Amino acid sequence: MTDTDTVRIRLTVDGRSVEVTSGTTVAAALAIAGVSGSRLSVEGEPREALCGMGVCQECRVTIDGRAHVLACQTLCRDGQRVQTRNGTVHA
Repeated sequence: MTDTDTVRIRLTVDGRSVEVTSGTTVAAALAIAGVSGSRLSVEGEPREALCGMGVCQECRVTIDGRAHVLACQTLCRDGQRVQTRNGTVHA
């Protein structure tokens, strides 16, 4: 597959359209979208992917209405809706 054959997909992150390459994890899509924090800790601090392999569970998000999905272990799909809990977007 050459660069011109790369498949791009669109998903929605907190209401914003994001385009990524097929095979991208949701955690990577959050970083691409500039979202800092997928959820808040009990102290109100933003939390985000830490281990990248699903052990820490810091990257939990809601995907297509299903809560507590691990963003680092989930591949993006075209049309997918991802919702973080109080993640902030940095321009």
